Parts: sequence; C-alpha cells; structure tokens
Amino acid sequence: MNQLGIFKEKWEKQYPTAIRSWEENWDILSTYFDYPVEIRKIIYTTNAIEGLNRQFRKVTKTKTVFPNDDSLRKMLYLAIQNLSSKWTQRCRNWDLIQNQLMIMEMAEG
Repeated sequence: MNQLGIFKEKWEKQYPTAIRSWEENWDILSTYFDYPVEIRKIIYTTNAIEGLNRQFRKVTKTKTVFPNDDSLRKMLYLAIQNLSSKWTQRCRNWDLIQNQLMIMEMAEG
C-alpha cells in the first residue's frame, strides 16, 4: 500500500471530503514531493508570508483608493524596503536551498 493509501485508511472516516479531494487532485498535489525536504519546508511554512501580508494591510488600510496600479506598487515596494531592514534572520539552510533551486532550474532549461 502506498503512503496515500495509508493516510486514507487512517483519516477517511474523519475527513472524507479532504481525502476525496486529495485523490482527485493527486497528480497536481504530488508534484510537491518532487522538491527536496528543505524546499518543501519553505513551501508549507507560511509565517513569513502571513507577516508580510499583515504589514501590507497595515500600510494600505488607511488609503482606500489608489490613483493607479503603479502607486500601489510603489507603496508596497517602500513597505518592503522598510520591512527588509528589520529582517535579521536568514532561512535555515538557505545556501543549500539556493543550490538545490539552481540545480532544478538547470535540469529544466
């Protein structure tokens, strides 16, 4: 029995809709496992993304309308510049992850 089958056996009674969705979309979902463990961890770890989105909302909530898309882009760019000065910690194993991504890119191209 494969891992999806073991997972299904354990959780199908409690989460039948989720299991059905996984089975129907397994060809798409399983591409996640093509990535090395370090990259997969970044994919499923969303705290940094949620924090960035929270800061974007904070910056844009007082201004309800932007004259054009460029003005919004500029405001978000400036917010990123301000936030990035506060980021002190690199992603764990970042050098390894960069190398893995470059190898994957070379294999595709």
